[in-house]
Amino acid sequence: MRAGIVILPEHRWWAAEPLWRMAEEYGFHHAWTYDHLGWRSLVDKPWFDAVPTLTAAATVTSKIRLGTLVASPNFRHPAHFARELTALDDVSDGRFSVGLGAGGVGFDATVLGAAGLSSGQRVDRYTEFVELLHQILTQDVTTYQGEYFEAVEARRSPGCVQQPRVPFVMAANGPRSMRLAARYGTGWVTTGRGGDDVEAWWRGVAATARTFDETLEEVGRKRPMARYLQADAAPTYSLSSAEYYKEVVGRAKELGFTDVITHWPRPDGPYEGKESVLEEIASDVLPSLRS
Repeated sequence: MRAGIVILPEHRWWAAEPLWRMAEEYGFHHAWTYDHLGWRSLVDKPWFDAVPTLTAAATVTSKIRLGTLVASPNFRHPAHFARELTALDDVSDGRFSVGLGAGGVGFDATVLGAAGLSSGQRVDRYTEFVELLHQILTQDVTTYQGEYFEAVEARRSPGCVQQPRVPFVMAANGPRSMRLAARYGTGWVTTGRGGDDVEAWWRGVAATARTFDETLEEVGRKRPMARYLQADAAPTYSLSSAEYYKEVVGRAKELGFTDVITHWPRPDGPYEGKESVLEEIASDVLPSLRS
């Protein structure tokens, strides 16, 4: 079981840098940041872009994997994003994974003034986004015509450090996005299917995992695939205590997940918690996950 942590891109770099260093020193296997233009209740508070944040994080770390959780088509075009991913992969010397998702209906979807999309249309756009991004990262020259995205002789050179391209960790809860993840993903990440209490949430996670198993079988996927659980989608924050975090990790492992992702504790919501709990987990729990 591998442990990951999200550091929200809300701090000026002088304050953010120590967190990325500590994530590596604490022994987390991977560290992520959100890729939004603004997010939920924090939309009017300081917020920085994911790509330069992760680039800077790559220069102050040496072992931990880094990634977006998750990038979406809401405000990104595959031709430009492919260049950014190639640069991130290069700067990190192959320690980068790109988390990808369909994009929600919040601030990112409205700030550019675009017309709203239905859930089905967002999956259609997600499909094009992933297909085109994959092609640009794996082909020397790509021309593509879709309903949402176009590319004319987009170049790959110099290509990624990781071959054939950076790993795609794909968010998917519904059937169509699961099939897309099964086709293109190196990893699958889920938030489960909601639930008003913790036990209901875990039942939703179990059901989602079973559906993904069925999807892999349906599409004939043979290659192994990492499975990431975004643990803080649950009603209870995963770092509420070290014991609760151990329980979360254990239950995720029983359901077949290979990776669990939590969030760096904040002084207030969302993800309100104490750094002392994080320190305890780093000291008493993470070493056992690495053994």
